[in-house]
Amino acid sequence: MPATLPDSPERTCLEAIATRKLIRADYNGAELKLAPHLLFDRHGDLYLGAFNPAKARRSDAEPALGYFKLAGLHNLALTDDAFEPLEGVDLTVPRESDTLVFAV
Repeated sequence: MPATLPDSPERTCLEAIATRKLIRADYNGAELKLAPHLLFDRHGDLYLGAFNPAKARRSDAEPALGYFKLAGLHNLALTDDAFEPLEGVDLTVPRESDTLVFAV
């Protein structure tokens, strides 16, 4: 019988990236829907690189990923809403010392 990961924020993010599904999470008192593109480790802490489609942007601003410390995302849940990865987005980790865990 194959081993399975217990339900966890990490598993939810991995599944969302693999299946290209939006996640919902509470972050700094606000509910967000995010399109997760990459999960990476920074000094033992996991971070999520995700696009927030509801974020207000200047009309001339290119869509970009935001970076969220996984420990700061609460009530994380997979949704049924699919997303297409951003075209041309850089899927490398932000800092040289970061380690990529998984990406779209």
